[in-house]
Amino acid sequence: FVTLVEMIVKAFVPALYASLGMFIPLIVVNCIILARAEAFASKNGVLLSAADGLGMGAGFTLAITVIGIIRELLGNGSVFGLSLFGEGFEPMLLSIMAPGGFLVFGLVLGVANYFMNKAEKKKTEEKGVIRA
Repeated sequence: FVTLVEMIVKAFVPALYASLGMFIPLIVVNCIILARAEAFASKNGVLLSAADGLGMGAGFTLAITVIGIIRELLGNGSVFGLSLFGEGFEPMLLSIMAPGGFLVFGLVLGVANYFMNKAEKKKTEEKGVIRA
């Protein structure tokens, strides 16, 4: 459905399509989030579903904020319009483009996995269990 809407907007309202750019396909992400929430809510009670929804919403908000701040720092050297690196800073323009989002996401995921594995290893060593 999203692809059909995108094609219609591109054909009949090219100015709107040009301004929206890649945001029309991003509607699919919203559908994925809502489908996950609906699947959880159909199998659990209201209170647990509400808590899950709040937790998932907070998690997505935190993830998007962290990725956005990192991209802004790398791409412009600023956060909320405040320059942090001075005038000699050479921005990494790739970070503010679409591929930069995936690169930053991968870096954040890698750092998170590193620290989670480190914590798991420490926990395992405290129990005296040797992991293969």
